[in-house]
Amino acid sequence: MSNLKSLSKSLIRAIDILRRATFVDRRIVKETIREIQRALLMADVDVRLVLELSRKIEKRVFEEDPPPGFTRRDIALKAVYEELLELLGGSKVTVTPTPSKFPYTIMLVGIQGSGKTTTAAKLAYFYKKKGFSVGLICADNYRPAALVQLKQLGDKVGVEVYGNPRLNPVEIAKRGIEYFKKKGKQIIIIDTAGRHKEERGLIEEMRKLAETIRPSEVMMVIDSTIGRQAGPQAAVFSKATPIGSIFLAKLDGSAKGGGAIAAIVATNAKIKFIGTGEDVSEIEVFNPQSFINRLLGLGDLQYLVKRLEEAKLSERIKLERIVSGKITLLDFREMLESMQSFGPLSKFLESIPGLKRIDEKVVSIGEEKIKRWRAILNSMTKEELLNPSIIDRSRSRRIAKGAGVTLKDVKDLLKSYSQMKKMQRALSKRDLRRILRQGRFDLQL
Repeated sequence: MSNLKSLSKSLIRAIDILRRATFVDRRIVKETIREIQRALLMADVDVRLVLELSRKIEKRVFEEDPPPGFTRRDIALKAVYEELLELLGGSKVTVTPTPSKFPYTIMLVGIQGSGKTTTAAKLAYFYKKKGFSVGLICADNYRPAALVQLKQLGDKVGVEVYGNPRLNPVEIAKRGIEYFKKKGKQIIIIDTAGRHKEERGLIEEMRKLAETIRPSEVMMVIDSTIGRQAGPQAAVFSKATPIGSIFLAKLDGSAKGGGAIAAIVATNAKIKFIGTGEDVSEIEVFNPQSFINRLLGLGDLQYLVKRLEEAKLSERIKLERIVSGKITLLDFREMLESMQSFGPLSKFLESIPGLKRIDEKVVSIGEEKIKRWRAILNSMTKEELLNPSIIDRSRSRRIAKGAGVTLKDVKDLLKSYSQMKKMQRALSKRDLRRILRQGRFDLQL
Protein backbone atom coordinates (compact mmCIF):
# COMPACT_ATOMS: atom_id res chain seq x y z
CA MET A 1 0.00 0.00 0.00
CA SER A 2 2.01 2.95 -1.29
CA ASN A 3 -0.18 5.99 -0.67
CA LEU A 4 -3.47 7.38 0.60
CA LYS A 5 -5.22 6.35 -2.61
CA SER A 6 -4.71 2.73 -1.61
CA LEU A 7 -6.22 3.42 1.82
CA SER A 8 -9.14 5.14 0.09
CA LYS A 9 -9.74 2.13 -2.20
CA SER A 10 -9.70 -0.27 0.76
CA LEU A 11 -12.22 1.79 2.73
CA ILE A 12 -14.48 2.16 -0.31
CA ARG A 13 -14.44 -1.65 -0.72
CA ALA A 14 -15.59 -1.98 2.89
CA ILE A 15 -18.41 0.54 2.37
CA ASP A 16 -19.48 -1.30 -0.80
CA ILE A 17 -20.12 -4.46 1.24
CA LEU A 18 -22.85 -2.57 3.09
CA ARG A 19 -24.21 -0.85 0.02
CA ARG A 20 -24.55 -4.07 -2.01
CA ALA A 21 -26.10 -6.18 0.75
CA THR A 22 -29.82 -6.92 0.31
CA PHE A 23 -30.16 -7.34 4.08
CA VAL A 24 -27.82 -5.96 6.74
CA ASP A 25 -27.30 -8.55 9.47
CA ARG A 26 -24.44 -9.28 11.87
CA ARG A 27 -22.54 -11.26 9.25
CA ILE A 28 -22.53 -8.32 6.82
CA VAL A 29 -21.57 -5.87 9.56
CA LYS A 30 -18.68 -8.06 10.75
CA GLU A 31 -17.44 -8.51 7.19
CA THR A 32 -17.48 -4.74 6.69
CA ILE A 33 -15.66 -4.17 9.97
CA ARG A 34 -12.96 -6.71 9.04
CA GLU A 35 -12.29 -4.83 5.78
CA ILE A 36 -12.08 -1.53 7.66
CA GLN A 37 -9.71 -3.07 10.20
CA ARG A 38 -7.46 -4.40 7.45
CA ALA A 39 -7.33 -1.01 5.71
CA LEU A 40 -6.57 0.96 8.88
CA LEU A 41 -3.95 -1.45 10.18
CA MET A 42 -2.10 -1.31 6.86
CA ALA A 43 -2.28 2.49 7.12
CA ASP A 44 -0.41 2.11 10.45
CA VAL A 45 -3.32 3.09 12.70
CA ASP A 46 -2.76 1.79 16.24
CA VAL A 47 -4.43 -1.59 16.77
CA ARG A 48 -6.14 -0.45 19.99
CA LEU A 49 -7.78 2.46 18.18
CA VAL A 50 -8.90 0.12 15.38
CA LEU A 51 -10.45 -2.38 17.82
CA GLU A 52 -12.24 0.40 19.72
CA LEU A 53 -13.64 1.80 16.47
CA SER A 54 -14.84 -1.69 15.46
CA ARG A 55 -16.61 -2.19 18.78
CA LYS A 56 -18.36 1.18 18.53
CA ILE A 57 -19.58 0.56 14.98
CA GLU A 58 -21.06 -2.86 15.77
CA LYS A 59 -22.70 -1.56 18.95
CA ARG A 60 -24.31 1.40 17.19
CA VAL A 61 -25.59 -0.56 14.21
CA PHE A 62 -27.75 -2.82 16.36
CA GLU A 63 -28.69 -0.41 19.16
CA GLU A 64 -29.82 2.64 17.13
CA ASP A 65 -33.31 2.57 15.67
CA PRO A 66 -33.73 3.90 12.11
CA PRO A 67 -36.06 6.93 11.89
CA PRO A 68 -39.11 6.53 9.63
CA GLY A 69 -38.12 6.17 5.98
CA PHE A 70 -34.61 4.86 6.76
CA THR A 71 -33.17 1.36 7.05
CA ARG A 72 -30.63 -0.57 9.11
CA ARG A 73 -28.19 -0.13 6.20
CA ASP A 74 -28.47 3.66 6.56
CA ILE A 75 -27.67 3.39 10.27
CA ALA A 76 -24.67 1.18 9.50
CA LEU A 77 -23.29 3.60 6.89
CA LYS A 78 -23.80 6.50 9.28
CA ALA A 79 -22.01 4.66 12.10
CA VAL A 80 -19.03 3.82 9.87
CA TYR A 81 -18.78 7.41 8.62
CA GLU A 82 -19.05 9.05 12.04
CA GLU A 83 -16.69 6.66 13.84
CA LEU A 84 -14.03 7.07 11.12
CA LEU A 85 -14.54 10.82 11.40
CA GLU A 86 -14.07 10.67 15.18
CA LEU A 87 -10.95 8.51 14.81
CA LEU A 88 -9.33 11.10 12.54
CA GLY A 89 -10.33 14.21 14.45
CA GLY A 90 -14.06 14.80 14.39
CA SER A 91 -15.26 17.33 16.92
CA LYS A 92 -11.81 17.51 18.55
CA VAL A 93 -10.52 19.75 15.77
CA THR A 94 -11.49 23.30 16.70
CA VAL A 95 -8.61 25.34 15.29
CA THR A 96 -9.06 28.70 13.56
CA PRO A 97 -6.57 29.17 10.69
CA THR A 98 -6.99 32.94 10.41
CA PRO A 99 -5.59 35.09 13.27
CA SER A 100 -7.46 38.10 14.64
CA LYS A 101 -4.60 40.05 16.29
CA PHE A 102 -1.55 41.47 14.51
CA PRO A 103 1.34 41.19 14.14
CA TYR A 104 0.87 37.44 14.50
CA THR A 105 4.09 35.43 14.88
CA ILE A 106 4.26 31.70 14.13
CA MET A 107 7.35 29.78 15.29
CA LEU A 108 7.88 26.45 13.47
CA VAL A 109 9.61 23.57 15.26
CA GLY A 110 10.25 19.96 14.30
CA ILE A 111 12.91 17.27 14.12
CA GLN A 112 15.44 17.28 11.30
CA GLY A 113 13.94 16.36 7.94
CA SER A 114 10.32 16.99 8.94
CA GLY A 115 9.88 19.61 6.20
CA LYS A 116 9.85 22.87 8.20
CA THR A 117 11.40 25.13 5.54
CA THR A 118 8.95 24.06 2.83
CA THR A 119 6.15 24.36 5.40
CA ALA A 120 7.21 27.94 6.19
CA ALA A 121 6.86 28.83 2.51
CA LYS A 122 3.49 27.05 2.30
CA LEU A 123 2.16 29.02 5.25
CA ALA A 124 3.47 32.25 3.69
CA TYR A 125 1.65 31.34 0.46
CA PHE A 126 -1.57 30.47 2.36
CA TYR A 127 -1.71 33.72 4.34
CA LYS A 128 -0.64 35.91 1.44
CA LYS A 129 -3.44 34.41 -0.65
CA LYS A 130 -5.83 35.34 2.19
CA GLY A 131 -4.75 38.97 1.76
CA PHE A 132 -2.28 39.31 4.65
CA SER A 133 1.18 40.88 4.40
CA VAL A 134 3.73 38.19 5.37
CA GLY A 135 7.39 38.04 6.36
CA LEU A 136 9.66 34.95 6.67
CA ILE A 137 12.57 34.58 9.12
CA CYS A 138 15.31 31.95 8.80
CA ALA A 139 16.48 31.18 12.36
CA ASP A 140 18.36 28.06 11.23
CA ASN A 141 22.15 28.62 11.11
CA TYR A 142 23.04 24.95 11.52
CA ARG A 143 21.86 23.45 8.26
CA PRO A 144 23.96 24.43 5.25
CA ALA A 145 22.11 26.55 2.69
CA ALA A 146 18.97 26.83 4.88
CA LEU A 147 18.78 30.59 4.26
CA VAL A 148 19.37 30.12 0.53
CA GLN A 149 16.57 27.54 0.32
CA LEU A 150 14.10 29.73 2.24
CA LYS A 151 14.94 32.76 0.05
CA GLN A 152 14.32 30.70 -3.08
CA LEU A 153 10.95 29.62 -1.75
CA GLY A 154 10.20 33.16 -0.56
CA ASP A 155 10.86 34.50 -4.06
CA LYS A 156 8.51 31.86 -5.44
CA VAL A 157 5.62 33.04 -3.27
CA GLY A 158 6.58 36.73 -3.36
CA VAL A 159 7.42 37.05 0.35
CA GLU A 160 10.51 38.76 1.82
CA VAL A 161 12.94 36.65 3.89
CA TYR A 162 15.11 37.89 6.79
CA GLY A 163 18.27 36.05 7.87
CA ASN A 164 21.81 36.66 9.14
CA PRO A 165 24.31 33.75 9.28
CA ARG A 166 26.56 35.68 11.70
CA LEU A 167 23.99 35.82 14.50
CA ASN A 168 22.66 33.09 16.82
CA PRO A 169 19.08 31.82 16.24
CA VAL A 170 17.53 33.78 19.15
CA GLU A 171 19.09 37.05 17.99
CA ILE A 172 18.03 36.40 14.39
CA ALA A 173 14.43 35.82 15.49
CA LYS A 174 14.38 38.94 17.69
CA ARG A 175 15.83 41.22 15.01
CA GLY A 176 13.73 39.68 12.27
CA ILE A 177 10.50 40.27 14.19
CA GLU A 178 11.44 43.92 14.83
CA TYR A 179 12.39 44.36 11.18
CA PHE A 180 9.05 43.06 9.91
CA LYS A 181 7.05 44.94 12.56
CA LYS A 182 8.53 48.21 11.27
CA LYS A 183 7.50 47.17 7.76
CA GLY A 184 3.94 46.59 8.95
CA LYS A 185 3.83 42.83 8.30
CA GLN A 186 0.74 41.15 9.73
CA ILE A 187 1.99 37.52 9.73
CA ILE A 188 5.61 36.69 10.67
CA ILE A 189 6.72 33.06 10.22
CA ILE A 190 9.95 31.86 11.88
CA ASP A 191 11.71 28.76 10.51
CA THR A 192 13.92 27.17 13.21
CA ALA A 193 16.62 24.51 13.15
CA GLY A 194 15.75 20.83 13.45
CA ARG A 195 19.02 19.51 14.80
CA HIS A 196 17.69 16.85 17.14
CA LYS A 197 16.52 13.32 16.51
CA GLU A 198 14.97 13.00 19.97
CA GLU A 199 12.24 15.17 21.42
CA ARG A 200 13.82 16.28 24.72
CA GLY A 201 16.49 18.47 23.13
CA LEU A 202 14.03 19.83 20.59
CA ILE A 203 11.50 20.80 23.24
CA GLU A 204 14.18 22.49 25.37
CA GLU A 205 15.35 24.56 22.39
CA MET A 206 11.76 25.40 21.57
CA ARG A 207 11.13 26.59 25.12
CA LYS A 208 14.20 28.84 25.21
CA LEU A 209 13.41 30.46 21.88
CA ALA A 210 9.73 30.81 22.71
CA GLU A 211 10.48 32.42 26.10
CA THR A 212 12.60 35.05 24.37
CA ILE A 213 10.47 36.00 21.37
CA ARG A 214 7.04 35.08 22.83
CA PRO A 215 5.45 33.96 19.54
CA SER A 216 1.69 34.11 19.05
CA GLU A 217 1.74 30.41 18.13
CA VAL A 218 4.22 27.56 18.19
CA MET A 219 3.51 25.12 15.37
CA MET A 220 5.16 21.70 15.20
CA VAL A 221 5.83 20.20 11.78
CA ILE A 222 5.48 16.41 11.72
CA ASP A 223 6.37 14.12 8.84
CA SER A 224 3.25 12.02 8.13
CA THR A 225 5.29 9.13 6.74
CA ILE A 226 6.29 8.12 10.30
CA GLY A 227 2.71 6.90 10.92
CA ARG A 228 1.79 6.09 14.50
CA GLN A 229 5.16 7.42 15.76
CA ALA A 230 3.65 10.88 15.19
CA GLY A 231 1.68 10.37 18.39
CA PRO A 232 4.62 10.43 20.86
CA GLN A 233 6.05 13.51 19.13
CA ALA A 234 2.72 15.32 19.33
CA ALA A 235 2.20 14.27 22.97
CA VAL A 236 5.53 15.72 24.13
CA PHE A 237 4.91 18.87 22.11
CA SER A 238 1.35 19.49 23.30
CA LYS A 239 2.43 19.14 26.96
CA ALA A 240 5.24 21.63 26.50
CA THR A 241 3.22 24.32 24.74
CA PRO A 242 -0.57 24.45 25.18
CA ILE A 243 -0.87 27.19 22.52
CA GLY A 244 0.66 24.84 19.94
CA SER A 245 -0.73 23.33 16.77
CA ILE A 246 0.41 20.69 14.29
CA PHE A 247 1.30 20.94 10.61
CA LEU A 248 1.21 17.43 9.14
CA ALA A 249 3.61 17.44 6.20
CA LYS A 250 4.19 15.02 3.29
CA LEU A 251 0.66 13.62 3.43
CA ASP A 252 0.57 13.08 -0.32
CA GLY A 253 2.96 10.15 -0.65
CA SER A 254 2.28 7.85 2.28
CA ALA A 255 -0.51 5.52 3.34
CA LYS A 256 0.72 6.09 6.90
CA GLY A 257 -0.96 9.48 6.85
CA GLY A 258 -4.09 7.96 8.38
CA GLY A 259 -2.00 6.45 11.16
CA ALA A 260 -0.25 9.77 11.79
CA ILE A 261 -3.55 11.66 12.04
CA ALA A 262 -5.12 9.07 14.35
CA ALA A 263 -2.02 9.01 16.56
CA ILE A 264 -1.93 12.79 16.88
CA VAL A 265 -5.65 13.10 17.54
CA ALA A 266 -5.34 10.50 20.32
CA THR A 267 -3.02 12.93 22.17
CA ASN A 268 -5.57 15.77 21.90
CA ALA A 269 -3.04 17.88 19.99
CA LYS A 270 -4.57 20.10 17.31
CA ILE A 271 -3.79 19.43 13.65
CA LYS A 272 -4.17 22.80 11.96
CA PHE A 273 -2.79 22.32 8.43
CA ILE A 274 -1.79 19.45 6.16
CA GLY A 275 0.70 19.46 3.31
CA THR A 276 -0.75 17.56 0.36
CA GLY A 277 2.14 17.82 -2.13
CA GLU A 278 5.61 19.21 -2.77
CA ASP A 279 4.55 22.53 -4.31
CA VAL A 280 4.16 25.59 -2.03
CA SER A 281 0.50 25.87 -3.08
CA GLU A 282 -0.35 22.36 -1.81
CA ILE A 283 -1.51 23.27 1.68
CA GLU A 284 -4.94 22.78 3.26
CA VAL A 285 -6.61 23.64 6.54
CA PHE A 286 -7.14 20.24 8.15
CA ASN A 287 -10.81 19.33 8.20
CA PRO A 288 -11.54 15.72 9.27
CA GLN A 289 -14.89 15.74 7.48
CA SER A 290 -13.52 16.68 4.07
CA PHE A 291 -10.56 14.33 4.62
CA ILE A 292 -12.89 11.39 5.30
CA ASN A 293 -15.10 12.33 2.35
CA ARG A 294 -12.04 12.24 0.12
CA LEU A 295 -10.90 8.88 1.51
CA LEU A 296 -14.32 7.30 1.06
CA GLY A 297 -15.00 9.00 -2.26
CA LEU A 298 -18.65 9.21 -1.23
CA GLY A 299 -20.12 12.69 -1.00
CA ASP A 300 -23.57 11.09 -0.82
CA LEU A 301 -22.64 9.39 2.45
CA GLN A 302 -22.26 12.76 4.15
CA TYR A 303 -25.65 13.74 2.70
CA LEU A 304 -27.18 10.54 4.15
CA VAL A 305 -25.76 11.35 7.60
CA LYS A 306 -27.20 14.85 7.39
CA ARG A 307 -30.63 13.53 6.39
CA LEU A 308 -30.61 11.03 9.27
CA GLU A 309 -29.74 13.76 11.77
CA GLU A 310 -32.48 16.01 10.39
CA ALA A 311 -34.96 13.13 10.59
CA LYS A 312 -34.03 12.43 14.22
CA LEU A 313 -34.35 16.11 15.14
CA SER A 314 -37.69 16.32 13.37
CA GLU A 315 -38.98 13.23 15.20
CA ARG A 316 -37.78 14.61 18.53
CA ILE A 317 -39.58 17.91 17.97
CA LYS A 318 -42.74 16.05 16.93
CA LEU A 319 -42.58 13.83 20.01
CA GLU A 320 -42.27 16.84 22.29
CA ARG A 321 -45.31 18.42 20.61
CA ILE A 322 -47.31 15.19 20.80
CA VAL A 323 -46.62 14.54 24.48
CA SER A 324 -47.32 18.16 25.40
CA GLY A 325 -50.67 17.91 23.58
CA LYS A 326 -49.67 20.43 20.89
CA ILE A 327 -49.88 18.00 17.97
CA THR A 328 -51.49 19.45 14.84
CA LEU A 329 -53.31 17.75 11.97
CA LEU A 330 -50.17 18.41 9.90
CA ASP A 331 -48.19 16.24 12.37
CA PHE A 332 -50.96 13.65 12.21
CA ARG A 333 -50.76 13.56 8.40
CA GLU A 334 -46.97 13.08 8.53
CA MET A 335 -47.44 10.22 11.00
CA LEU A 336 -49.84 8.47 8.62
CA GLU A 337 -47.41 8.99 5.73
CA SER A 338 -44.61 7.47 7.83
CA MET A 339 -46.77 4.43 8.48
CA GLN A 340 -47.46 4.16 4.75
CA SER A 341 -43.72 3.99 4.02
CA PHE A 342 -43.69 0.59 5.78
CA GLY A 343 -46.12 -0.80 3.22
CA PRO A 344 -49.35 -2.58 4.23
CA LEU A 345 -50.67 -1.95 7.76
CA SER A 346 -50.32 -5.67 8.54
CA LYS A 347 -46.57 -5.50 7.83
CA PHE A 348 -46.22 -2.46 10.09
CA LEU A 349 -48.12 -4.14 12.94
CA GLU A 350 -45.97 -7.27 12.62
CA SER A 351 -42.88 -5.12 13.21
CA ILE A 352 -44.11 -4.03 16.67
CA PRO A 353 -42.46 -6.26 19.34
CA GLY A 354 -44.90 -8.14 21.58
CA LEU A 355 -48.02 -7.22 19.57
CA LYS A 356 -50.38 -10.17 19.24
CA ARG A 357 -51.73 -11.21 15.88
CA ILE A 358 -54.69 -9.02 14.86
CA ASP A 359 -57.67 -10.29 12.86
CA GLU A 360 -57.19 -9.66 9.13
CA LYS A 361 -60.69 -8.16 8.86
CA VAL A 362 -59.84 -5.55 11.53
CA VAL A 363 -56.57 -4.77 9.72
CA SER A 364 -58.44 -4.35 6.45
CA ILE A 365 -60.90 -1.90 8.06
CA GLY A 366 -57.96 0.01 9.56
CA GLU A 367 -56.24 0.27 6.18
CA GLU A 368 -59.39 1.62 4.59
CA LYS A 369 -59.83 4.19 7.37
CA ILE A 370 -56.20 5.36 7.06
CA LYS A 371 -56.70 5.72 3.29
CA ARG A 372 -59.77 7.92 3.84
CA TRP A 373 -58.06 9.96 6.55
CA ARG A 374 -55.09 10.66 4.30
CA ALA A 375 -57.42 11.84 1.54
CA ILE A 376 -59.23 14.11 4.01
CA LEU A 377 -56.01 15.60 5.37
CA ASN A 378 -54.69 16.18 1.84
CA SER A 379 -57.87 18.07 1.07
CA MET A 380 -57.32 20.55 3.89
CA THR A 381 -55.50 23.88 3.62
CA LYS A 382 -52.29 24.42 5.58
CA GLU A 383 -54.15 26.85 7.82
CA GLU A 384 -56.70 24.14 8.67
CA LEU A 385 -53.99 21.55 9.32
CA LEU A 386 -52.18 23.87 11.73
CA ASN A 387 -55.33 25.18 13.43
CA PRO A 388 -58.13 22.56 13.23
CA SER A 389 -60.43 24.65 15.48
CA ILE A 390 -61.36 26.83 12.49
CA ILE A 391 -62.92 23.86 10.64
CA ASP A 392 -66.65 24.58 10.77
CA ARG A 393 -69.53 22.82 8.91
CA SER A 394 -68.92 24.82 5.71
CA ARG A 395 -65.22 23.91 5.65
CA SER A 396 -66.01 20.29 6.47
CA ARG A 397 -68.32 20.06 3.43
CA ARG A 398 -65.60 21.48 1.17
CA ILE A 399 -63.00 19.06 2.61
CA ALA A 400 -65.31 16.06 2.21
CA LYS A 401 -66.08 16.95 -1.38
CA GLY A 402 -62.39 17.41 -2.23
CA ALA A 403 -61.47 14.08 -0.60
CA GLY A 404 -64.35 12.12 -2.13
CA VAL A 405 -65.68 11.05 1.29
CA THR A 406 -68.76 11.75 3.40
CA LEU A 407 -69.22 14.54 5.95
CA LYS A 408 -69.35 11.82 8.64
CA ASP A 409 -65.84 10.64 7.66
CA VAL A 410 -64.50 14.17 8.24
CA LYS A 411 -66.27 14.35 11.62
CA ASP A 412 -64.84 10.94 12.61
CA LEU A 413 -61.29 12.08 11.83
CA LEU A 414 -61.68 15.31 13.83
CA LYS A 415 -63.18 13.36 16.74
CA SER A 416 -60.30 10.84 16.71
CA TYR A 417 -57.81 13.72 16.55
CA SER A 418 -59.44 15.43 19.56
CA GLN A 419 -59.39 12.17 21.58
CA MET A 420 -55.72 11.61 20.71
CA LYS A 421 -54.79 15.09 21.97
CA LYS A 422 -56.54 14.44 25.28
CA MET A 423 -54.77 11.10 25.64
CA GLN A 424 -51.37 12.66 24.93
CA ARG A 425 -51.91 15.40 27.52
CA ALA A 426 -52.37 12.67 30.10
CA LEU A 427 -48.74 11.65 29.70
CA SER A 428 -46.58 13.17 32.42
CA LYS A 429 -43.38 15.17 31.85
CA ARG A 430 -41.51 12.28 33.44
CA ASP A 431 -42.79 10.00 30.66
CA LEU A 432 -41.54 12.48 28.06
CA ARG A 433 -38.07 12.68 29.60
CA ARG A 434 -37.89 8.87 29.77
CA ILE A 435 -38.83 8.50 26.09
CA LEU A 436 -36.39 11.19 25.01
CA ARG A 437 -33.56 9.62 27.04
CA GLN A 438 -34.16 6.33 25.26
CA GLY A 439 -33.61 8.18 21.98
CA ARG A 440 -36.41 6.27 20.29
CA PHE A 441 -38.49 8.69 18.26
CA ASP A 442 -40.46 6.32 16.01
CA LEU A 443 -43.92 7.83 15.70
CA GLN A 444 -45.73 5.28 13.55
CA LEU A 445 -48.55 4.99 16.12
